[in-house]
Amino acid sequence: MGDLFQPTHLLIIAIILLVLFRAKRLPELGKGLGEGLKGFKEGVKGIADPAPAPPVQQAVITNNMQGTAAGKANYKCPSCNNIFAANAPNSNVAGEKGFCPECGASFDKKSALV
Repeated sequence: MGDLFQPTHLLIIAIILLVLFRAKRLPELGKGLGEGLKGFKEGVKGIADPAPAPPVQQAVITNNMQGTAAGKANYKCPSCNNIFAANAPNSNVAGEKGFCPECGASFDKKSALV
């Protein structure tokens, strides 16, 4: 079997490549192969050294009836009796609806004020 990378073997392979792909397409093929190898190396490096995940911020629902921020009001859900703070009702809107963050039930904001 011998060595595959002898000069005559490489010359025959080069001639076959020129005949099959033509001289105009060989630089494009080389560029694509290089970019593919570069992406593969970056992917392997990314797996070996995973970046730390950014901290996840979670919304905090207050269940107390103490003072609320400006523009907020305390509501009591008619379905689950959960007390929470949300945007105050708009006085210009009749029958403005709110939604309970706990059970998802809808309620009239003006009648559910605590």
